[in-house]
Amino acid sequence: MAKTAAKGKTNVTGREKFIVDEKGQRVGVVLDIAEYQKLLDQLEELADVRAFDEAKASGEEAIPLDQALREIERKRR
Repeated sequence: MAKTAAKGKTNVTGREKFIVDEKGQRVGVVLDIAEYQKLLDQLEELADVRAFDEAKASGEEAIPLDQALREIERKRR
């Protein structure tokens, strides 16, 4: 087991890698970059779905994308 900066240890079980403190309590996790990116992508997709659901539930009138983009550009100027 490797020492960490917090004087804890890394406990590896299968694909999961945990950082544990001196008492053996899990205090962190180490992820492969690919797994981390996969989680970020899934979170972004979930945020998009939630935003869509909120917009749909608001009852506000939808406007075409090109019109929305024009309005955003006008506000930036």
